[in-house]
Amino acid sequence: MRLNLILALSLLACLTFSLAKDQRRPLARDRRRGDGAKRARKQTLQQGRTAESNGQYGSIFIESYKNTKEPKPNYEATAVIPGKTEHCVFRGITMYDKTVWSPKPCVNCLCSSGEVVCDRILCPALQCQLKFQQIGECCPICIDPVSVVDAPEFSGDPPAPNILGDPYTEISQNQRDKNVRLKKDEEERIRKKDAERKQRKKQKKEEAERQRKLKEAKEAREKEEELRRLREEEEERAAAEERRRRMEEQQRAEEDRARRLEMEQREMMRALEEAAKRFQEGLRGDEATEDEDVVWLRGDVFQMPPVPPTRAADPTLLLALQEPTEPGEEDHELGEEEPEVVEEESEMVTTLLPPGCSISDITITCENAKLTGIPPLSIPELKSLSLQGNEIKTIPAGAFNGIPNLEWIDLGKNKIVSSGIDPQALKGLKFLSRLYMDGNLLEQFPSELPSTLQELKINENNLKEIEENSFEGLSSLVTLEMEGNLLSEGNVNPQAFKPLKELTYLRLGRNHFRSIPQGLPASLLELYLENNLIEEISETAFNHTTNINVVVLRHNKLDESSIAPLAWINHRNLESLDLSHNNFYLVPSFLPKSLIHLVLAGNQIERIPGYVFAHMEPGLEYLYLSYNKLDGDAIEPESFFGTFNTMTELCLDHNQLTSIPMGINEMTTLHFLRLNNNKIRHISEDAICDPLNENDSHLVALRLENNFLDPRKIPPTAFSCVRSYSSVVLKPQRIK
Repeated sequence: MRLNLILALSLLACLTFSLAKDQRRPLARDRRRGDGAKRARKQTLQQGRTAESNGQYGSIFIESYKNTKEPKPNYEATAVIPGKTEHCVFRGITMYDKTVWSPKPCVNCLCSSGEVVCDRILCPALQCQLKFQQIGECCPICIDPVSVVDAPEFSGDPPAPNILGDPYTEISQNQRDKNVRLKKDEEERIRKKDAERKQRKKQKKEEAERQRKLKEAKEAREKEEELRRLREEEEERAAAEERRRRMEEQQRAEEDRARRLEMEQREMMRALEEAAKRFQEGLRGDEATEDEDVVWLRGDVFQMPPVPPTRAADPTLLLALQEPTEPGEEDHELGEEEPEVVEEESEMVTTLLPPGCSISDITITCENAKLTGIPPLSIPELKSLSLQGNEIKTIPAGAFNGIPNLEWIDLGKNKIVSSGIDPQALKGLKFLSRLYMDGNLLEQFPSELPSTLQELKINENNLKEIEENSFEGLSSLVTLEMEGNLLSEGNVNPQAFKPLKELTYLRLGRNHFRSIPQGLPASLLELYLENNLIEEISETAFNHTTNINVVVLRHNKLDESSIAPLAWINHRNLESLDLSHNNFYLVPSFLPKSLIHLVLAGNQIERIPGYVFAHMEPGLEYLYLSYNKLDGDAIEPESFFGTFNTMTELCLDHNQLTSIPMGINEMTTLHFLRLNNNKIRHISEDAICDPLNENDSHLVALRLENNFLDPRKIPPTAFSCVRSYSSVVLKPQRIK
C-alpha cells in the first residue's frame, strides 16, 4: 500500500501542470456549489504564510502527504462516487479530483483518485519573545523580529511549487501588513504597559521613601520625647534630692537650735537655783529679816518665769525682780554673779535670730524663712549670710551695718526690684567678694557695688539694658553671670565691659543675642552663649579675645555658611567649642587650629568632608557627633585625616551608619568609641582594629548595641585592640 500511495502522489505532481487550465473551470463551478472549499483553500494559504515568506516550506501540507502510511479518511462522511474514481464525496459534498479543503482548523484534506487523504498542518518552531496567534489561525506568529529554528524536516523530493496560483500571494501580503500593524499595536501596548509599570514602581518607591521619612520623623520625635522625659525625671529626682537635703539640713539645724536652747535653759535654771540657794542661806543667818519678806519668798523663789522662745531671760534682771535685798546685799550678790551672767549672754546669741534661721560657725542661713526684709543682725565676725527663698523686696541703707565683715551674700529667689536697692546698702561692705541675686525682679544693673567683688550672679531677672558705666569700679570681678534676662546686642553697650580687667568667666545664655556681643574684655577665657538666637559669627567677633579657651554656642541658629572663614581659625588658645543643637548639615570648615574638644551633637549633619580636621595642631581629641544623620556615604576616606594620632573619644551613636566608618582602625590613641543605635549589619576583621598594628590594646570601651549585628558572624579578631572583651557592649540588637 505504501508503494501505491507514493506512485499516486508522484503521478499527481506530474499531472498538476497539464491539468491547471482544465481545473480552473471545475474549481469555479465548485465555488458556486459551495463556499466551504473556497474558505478552506484561503485558510490553508493564510496558515502557511510564514513558510511561504521564507520560500522553503511553500507546500508543507502537500509534502507531508508523502509520509502518510495509509490514506485513511479521518471523517465518517468520506465517500467515493461509484463509477467516478476521480471524484470524492465529503459530508454530502462532491469534490473533484485534486481538490484541497480544510474541514477543521489546522487540518487539510486532498481528493486523490476518488480517495480523501487528510493531514494536520505542522507549524514551524519560532524563537521569539512575543508570539501572537490570530483568531482562526493554526500557527502563531512573532510580533518582534522572527527567528525560525527547528523547522520540521520533510523527507522525499523538494517541495513542489505553489499549485494554487498568484491570487493568494496578494492575500498573504495583506495578512503580513495586518500582522505588522498588529505587531506595532502590541509593541505600543507593551510600551504603555512598561511605562505604567515604571510609574507604579516610582510611585511605590516614593511612597516607601515617604513612609521611611515619616517613620524616621516619628522615631526622632519619640527619641526626643524619651530624652525630654529622662531629663525631666532626672531634674525631678535632683529637685527631690535637693528638697530632701534641704529638709534634712533644716531639720538638723532646728534640732541643733532646740538642743542649744534647751542647754541654755538648763544652764540658766542651774544658775538661778544656785543664786536662790545662796540667797536663802543668807536669809537664815540674818535674824532681823521681817516676816512679810519670808512670806514673799515662800514657794516662789525656785519658780522659773516663762522664757520667750526667741530671747532668753536675763538672769541678772530675773534676780533683781525676785530678790528684794538691801542695797549693800544687792551689790554684793550682783558682784558675785557678774562674771557668770556675762558668760551666759555670750552663749545665747542664737536666740536673737528670727524663726527659721540658723547659725553655724561664721555663717547664718535663713533660707525659705518667709522673711520680708533683711533681719537686723549685730555679729561683726559673721562672714556668710544666705537669705535665699524669702519675700524680701528692698535693701535699705544700713541693712548690713551690724555685719560689716561679710564676704558672701545670697539674696536669690526673692522679690527685690531695682528701685528697692539703696545705693549705699552694699557700698560699705569692704570685704564682700561674692554676691548672688538670681531669681529676682531687677530691670537695671545694681549700682555702687563694692570694688572687692569677684563673683556676681544676676541670672533669671528682667535686665533690659547694660549701660556704659554699669560695671564701673568692678575691676576685680572674675565671674559674671547674667543668664535668663532680656539682653541683646542692641541694649548692651560695647564699652560696658571695658572696666572688667580681670573678667575670665562670662555667662549670657538664655537671652536674645543674634550675634556675638561686642567689646568683650581681652582677659576672657570662657564664654557661654547657649539658648540665644545667634545666626552668624563675623570675622571680628573674637578679635580682642585672643586668650579665649572655651566657647559654648549650643541651641542657636548657626549653620556651616554662617561662620566667617577667619572668625577663629587662627586662635591658638581656643580648645573647646560646643556647636550642638544648631542647623549644621556638614561639619563646618575653618575650625580653630588649636581645637581639642568639639561638640556637634543634635544637628542635621549628613557628611564629614575630607581633610576638615587636617589643619589642627596638635590635633582633635574629643569629637561628639551623636544624634545626627550620618549614613553609609557620609564619611570619606580622608574625613578623619589629622586625628589618627590624637583622637581619644569618638561618639557616632544615634545616626544611620550601615558600616564601621573608614579610618577608625588607624586611630592608635582611641580609648572610647560609641557606635550604638545605628544600622550596622557587618563588622569586618580590620574595621575597628588594625591586625598589622603590634602595639598594645588601646580601646577601653566600645559600644555597638541597637544595630543589626549578628554576634555569631563577627570575626574573632575584630576586637583585638580592645583591652577587655567585657567592655564591648553588643546587646541588645535590633530585630532584622
